[in-house]
Amino acid sequence: MLISNELPKIRTVLETLDGGTRYLEKREIADARRNMQWLVAHQLKCKRMDLYVQFDRPLSESDLQPLREALKLRGEGVPLQHLLGQVSFHHREFKSDARALIPRPETEELAEWLLGMSFPDDQSLLDMGCGSGVLGLTLAAERPAWRVTLADISPAALALAQENAAALAIPNLHWRESDLFAAIDGTFDGIVANLPYVAESERAELSREVRHDPPLALFSGPDGLDLLKRFIPEAFERLRPGGWLALEIGHDQASQIGEILRRCGFSELEIKSDLSGVARFPFARRPVS
Repeated sequence: MLISNELPKIRTVLETLDGGTRYLEKREIADARRNMQWLVAHQLKCKRMDLYVQFDRPLSESDLQPLREALKLRGEGVPLQHLLGQVSFHHREFKSDARALIPRPETEELAEWLLGMSFPDDQSLLDMGCGSGVLGLTLAAERPAWRVTLADISPAALALAQENAAALAIPNLHWRESDLFAAIDGTFDGIVANLPYVAESERAELSREVRHDPPLALFSGPDGLDLLKRFIPEAFERLRPGGWLALEIGHDQASQIGEILRRCGFSELEIKSDLSGVARFPFARRPVS
């Protein structure tokens, strides 16, 4: 049995998928079928879509035992990305584990939005609070002429980002372990940041999966704005004239962040909505003069 006495005897891929899906549904895991497909495909080292032509394939105990363990952990709320050890982001696979925040779909939207904009080829970019590196590394890979610095206060997150850079063979990167700009020199043409923006008061409301993210990557004071209030004025000073700043913020923070940006001297402010219609991505520039 896959999980002691809770599932029927498992013999084939299809039976494993059906039984595991029921197990996850009982534990209120969203997209239970898709989760189970990913777990089985990961164990069999194949693509998820390949499972459809392997429904009758018998599974050995050497495949079932790791699946039992992974399924139990997923039922307890351990994120799928941690169990798979990777996450897809803008057509690339990145290593994902408990050292850094699991990339959200909204961050991928930010990357795609920035890649759709017209910037000069010769850009110096800072990814502040880079976490696993998905945003900065994606921009560096898609814009190889850019000079990209990735910074984070967490040495563990920075190590994960460096592992991702090595796996993807992305060159010409610079790394800084830094509390915001404390250990960073120079100025930049562009700065991107997906900094912690969750209010401490929301801690108890977070899903089981999100609670596996590092608290350092999530929480930022009573209203979620403590770090951004420190960061934005410093970012203004570290941008060259005409330089740009792009952020990802919380679902209810657009008006407050917009006011902070204007008060700090930023211009050309635009706050773009995500695919759910939430004002999520402020973009602004330091005036040329």
